[in-house]
Amino acid sequence: MLDLQGKVALVTGSSRGIGKAIALSLAENGANLVVNYFRHRQEAENTAKSIRSKGVRCLTVKANVADDEDIKNIFEQVKNEYGRLDVLISNAASGVLKPALELTEKHWQWTMNINARALLPLVQHAIPLMQNGGRVIAVSSLGAVRAIENYAAVGASKAALESLVRHLAVELAPLGINANVVSAGAVDTEALKHFPARESILDNTRQRTPAGRLTTPEDVANVVLLLCSDLASMIHGQTIVVDGGYSILA
Repeated sequence: MLDLQGKVALVTGSSRGIGKAIALSLAENGANLVVNYFRHRQEAENTAKSIRSKGVRCLTVKANVADDEDIKNIFEQVKNEYGRLDVLISNAASGVLKPALELTEKHWQWTMNINARALLPLVQHAIPLMQNGGRVIAVSSLGAVRAIENYAAVGASKAALESLVRHLAVELAPLGINANVVSAGAVDTEALKHFPARESILDNTRQRTPAGRLTTPEDVANVVLLLCSDLASMIHGQTIVVDGGYSILA
C-alpha cells in the first residue's frame, strides 16, 4: 500500500532539511523525483545522487517558487522528462523573522509569496500532468495557529497556506487529487538556525514534548509518505500535526 513504483513526485525546496527527507522517503518507496532548489546547488546534486542510488530517476531544477516564470519552467522540464506528475509537495519556505511592528511591505510580500501564494500556481501547472489523480501536500508549521516570537509574517503565511489547501481540497477531490497539509513541530534544521533564540526554543520544546524528543525531518517525511499512499485515499483537506504531542498541551 506504500508502493509508489513508477510515480513521479516534485518536492520544492528539497536540497536539504525536511524537503530532502521527504524526497528520499518517496524514492525509497519507488517514486521518481524532481528536486527543486534555489540557492543550494551542490546540496541539491548530493540529494539527487542519493536518490538515484535507490534505483529511481531524479531531475534537479533550479527555480524560485515566488517567480511565476520559474514555476512555469519547472513544469516544462517535468513534462519533458517524465510526461506526468503524481505528487506535488510544496515545501520550499522562507520569511523574515521580526516583530510584526517592524515588518516592511517588502518583508511581508516576500514571505507571503514564497510560503503561501506559490502553492496556487504550482497546483495550476500540476493539474494537467495529473491525469490519473494525485496528491498535493503542503508543509506548514505550528506558527500557523500559535503566536511565536518574531514569527508574525511566517506564521500568517502558513495560516494562509493551510486555508488555501482546504479550499483546493474541495475543488481537487472530484479530479481524484487529495490535498492536505503536514504541520511540523520544532525541527532542528538549517532554517531554525536563523532564529535568535534557537537553543532556548529547542530546549523548551524538548522538555515540553510528551514524546520526549524533537521532531525530525524523517518523522515529517513518514507522514508525507502515508498521505501519498493508497492508505490515505479518503483524507482530504486536513492538517496533520507531527510534533510528538507538543501542541496538545496548554
